[in-house]
Amino acid sequence: MENLDITKYLDMVLRRKWWIIIPFLLTVLAGLSYALITPRIYEAQTLILVQPQKVPGEFVRAIVSSDVEDRLRTITQQVTSRTNLERIIEEYQLYSKPTKNNLLLEAKVGLFRKSVEIVVSKGARGGKAFTISFRGRNPEKVMQVTNNLASSFISENLKIRESHVLGTSAFLADELESVRKRLAEKEARLKEYRQKYMGGMPEHIQTNLRILDRLQDELAQLNNTMQDVQNRKLILQNQIAEAEIMQKQMSGLEGGNSLIEFDSSSGTGDVGSEELRALKKKLILLESRYTANHPDVRRTKNMIAKLESKETEQETESDESEVESAEVAPVFPMGENFLKPQLQQIDLEIRNLKNEIRKVQAKGASYQKKVEDTPKREQELISLNRDYDNLKKLYDSLLNRKLEAEIAVSMEKKQKGEQFRVIDPAKIPIRPIEPDVRKIILITLVLGLGLGGGLAYLVETMDTSYKTPDDIEKELDIPILISMPIRYTDRELRRMKRKQIMAYASVGVGFVLSAIGIVLAVKGVDTTINYVKSIFDKM
Repeated sequence: MENLDITKYLDMVLRRKWWIIIPFLLTVLAGLSYALITPRIYEAQTLILVQPQKVPGEFVRAIVSSDVEDRLRTITQQVTSRTNLERIIEEYQLYSKPTKNNLLLEAKVGLFRKSVEIVVSKGARGGKAFTISFRGRNPEKVMQVTNNLASSFISENLKIRESHVLGTSAFLADELESVRKRLAEKEARLKEYRQKYMGGMPEHIQTNLRILDRLQDELAQLNNTMQDVQNRKLILQNQIAEAEIMQKQMSGLEGGNSLIEFDSSSGTGDVGSEELRALKKKLILLESRYTANHPDVRRTKNMIAKLESKETEQETESDESEVESAEVAPVFPMGENFLKPQLQQIDLEIRNLKNEIRKVQAKGASYQKKVEDTPKREQELISLNRDYDNLKKLYDSLLNRKLEAEIAVSMEKKQKGEQFRVIDPAKIPIRPIEPDVRKIILITLVLGLGLGGGLAYLVETMDTSYKTPDDIEKELDIPILISMPIRYTDRELRRMKRKQIMAYASVGVGFVLSAIGIVLAVKGVDTTINYVKSIFDKM
């Protein structure tokens, strides 16, 4: 730094000033031309807030639970679809300038997609918002397109949410109908099963056991009655046999009418009294087991009454037979005729008892089978009820979800769910974002100074003439005794000054005229004049 001679560089700048000024001015003119030629790109932005559901979640559960960013990606794909972008391009006549009028529609759609930008941001309290920005050359169209995109996002969000809840509701309705049919089939199968095994269900086990006990008691009573009737039959059969034997013995004797009459009367009285005693015993047994209206009780009472009436008639006839001793022969036929109908009556009673015993046995076997099959029925019924209960729970769950889905559909139609709300609508941009004039001017100045300085330094290094006496001494190693500066006359100085002034003026005027020419060439005469008028009006 101590050997740095600033005066040397200042002398170089003075000597090569035009090599610095001319490239600098040309660079400035080039930068100005670039700034004027480069099309102005304007950007409009709109801020959209993701407004949460207005109805509290504990009252109405939201069906659309996807993340906002995921939903925004889906909505972005729909909004920036080729069909929608073509509609916007045609509606606002985008890319219709001569330079881009020859572009294919697909290329215009591609440029449109690149000009749209969506940025999601999170607020301090966890709220979410996103910004939609669009870039274009026409400020008014840029604003209109940005607001149109915001409206498309809002409408698509509503459509997606409504479509989601409607699809969910329709799906739940289909599933609910399917489960309802399956539940109806299970109900029908369960009903058919209960009807098929009516009385044999597990809940009927105690009733069936009581009925089975009663049938067993009734069967025991019928067997006892059968035993009594069979005993009566044996007694009657013995009495009939004895009567026949006595009749055969007495038929071979002569003059034994009084004996025959005595035996027959005593035999008849013995038979009637024996049967009457048996019936009375049976009646006592039946009354201990049944009520007075039971058929067996009533039938036994009728038989006792008939036997008592017959004994009364026989006693009357025996008194008369003592007077009519000559009529002894028909006594045995009368006793036989009296016993055989009773035997037939007993046979009929035995047949009836056997039928009743068979019926009671069949009924008892039926109830016994029901009791034995109760564990099997219980297992089958558990399986059927388990399937039915599972389907019923599934049906109730789907029904509750279906009702919730219907409420969610109503909430979405009334726009009470999560919504996109525009906070800052797009406005007409005043300043373009491209090109950046300040940056262009700064770069132009730096580039012009660097280019001018570089050219001046290059020319200076290529010049081999001696500039100072020191250069001669260093180069030729010859001592300089004296150096005299060039002396100009006043006239020469004035002429040189005029030349410098003319040179500076011509360069300045040329620069200004070049700048004006560039402005007129790029913007046009009318636009430039109107712009200048507006500046003077503001002044």
